[in-house]
Amino acid sequence: MLRIVFAAFVLGFTIYTLTDCVQTPEDRVKGLPKIAWVIIILLFPLAGGGAWFLAGRPSRPSPIQDRRPNRPRGPDDDPDFLRGL
Repeated sequence: MLRIVFAAFVLGFTIYTLTDCVQTPEDRVKGLPKIAWVIIILLFPLAGGGAWFLAGRPSRPSPIQDRRPNRPRGPDDDPDFLRGL
């Protein structure tokens, strides 16, 4: 039973890693060309997938810190309203 669970994990991890690698734009892949990463992931499922996540996958952009929702403005602060007067 444990072998089946391990095999399912390896298969799922390999499919997820391979899909992530293939969908990543070529110019954002780090370390090796994309085709080399695909071959490594297919030949060494656990080690290749781990290497992809550690060394090949592009880092996600950090969220913008100064992103606040627009607060409502009073009519005297709204340039569009003042233009209409």
